[in-house]
Amino acid sequence: MKSLTGKVAIVTGASSGIGRAVARLFAEEGAQVVVGARRAAELDRLVAEIEVSGGKAAALAGDVRDEAYARALVGLAETTFGGLDIAFNNAGTLGEMGPTTEVSVAAFTEAIATNLTAAFLGAKYQLPAMLRRGAGSLIFTSSIAGHTVGFPGVASYSASKSGLIGLTQSLAAEFGPKHIRVNAILPGAVDTPLYRQMNATAEAQSFIAGLHALKRVASPEEIARAVLYLASDDASFMTGAALIVDGGTSINRT
Repeated sequence: MKSLTGKVAIVTGASSGIGRAVARLFAEEGAQVVVGARRAAELDRLVAEIEVSGGKAAALAGDVRDEAYARALVGLAETTFGGLDIAFNNAGTLGEMGPTTEVSVAAFTEAIATNLTAAFLGAKYQLPAMLRRGAGSLIFTSSIAGHTVGFPGVASYSASKSGLIGLTQSLAAEFGPKHIRVNAILPGAVDTPLYRQMNATAEAQSFIAGLHALKRVASPEEIARAVLYLASDDASFMTGAALIVDGGTSINRT
């Protein structure tokens, strides 16, 4: 049997990168998937791809910073597929890069709103839906940045991603007795549009690859496999974890 047969999942940031790979993999593993992002056309293409492959999906475009959108995604999952079992809160932004002393308060606030507050809003409506099902798995996309590795010039991003680990741990303790597991995935560099935005030259990409013990960056599909593990019953005794999937960046010194 497929590992997510009979499950309903929400995936945000699903229009590209890790979110898109996770949505496709969840569907392949039997889940009915609600996909969210700002770009409606990309979401529609993703739904079509999932359905052509025999899966079931529904899309809703919107801004994860909007509380009404968080509520609407859960409503779509419940009205279309009958409930919610899994949520992967993955949408995020790199934010304004550069010397911290030159980052505007508005830019810092926007990064926190997109990466951290939006994850809280997602959980605020996803958790009651999971409680109605009697169990669930909630997953956030954090980062090694601000946890095991410090990078200069990305203070807003690092602060927001570090905050997600605290949110993960608090929710895991609060909802563990109610059979809901809450974990965070901490990728290293992943070949996504965000990664290419941050590392726009071949020289920069070579440098980043060299930071990893494996001397390469991940594909979105590799990270999706780790997310699938956290979503599935294979991780039934795992909660409150900051799961590092970073190709050895955190331990590499060569």
